[in-house]
Amino acid sequence: MMRTYTPKLSDVERNWWVVDADGQNLGRLASAIAQRLRGKHRPDFTPHLDLGDHVIVVNASRIATTGARMADKMYYTHSGYPGGLRESNLASMMDKHPDRVLKLAVKGMLPRNRLGRAMIKKLRVYGGSEHPHAAQKPLILVIDTSLG
Repeated sequence: MMRTYTPKLSDVERNWWVVDADGQNLGRLASAIAQRLRGKHRPDFTPHLDLGDHVIVVNASRIATTGARMADKMYYTHSGYPGGLRESNLASMMDKHPDRVLKLAVKGMLPRNRLGRAMIKKLRVYGGSEHPHAAQKPLILVIDTSLG
């Protein structure tokens, strides 16, 4: 009888990747990052295990979008009190928290359970071109999100 191979978490070797978001399309970049965090690029991918790699994103403040999305796309938060709904558009979010925009986009593409919460912790997003993770020796990941 043939048994299905399941990788052990202790045997998993996680790589560190650095992605330059300068001029990249927001949704296509988030989709590629979510696949890396989930581990779907691995031949031993298992849906119920966290086999993904660590991803560092630099230049998040220079992410591109198409159409009028900068003005039309809205983000909502609620304080929990009556009348506590706050809304802001993509342009104002990019001014205040450029890292949060990409993190929210990737988070929406991950599972909504404790596995997804563990995966999003392996994502580090920085608005500028510098990151403090040189000791991990991250490899450069080139993601082609060009339209067309």
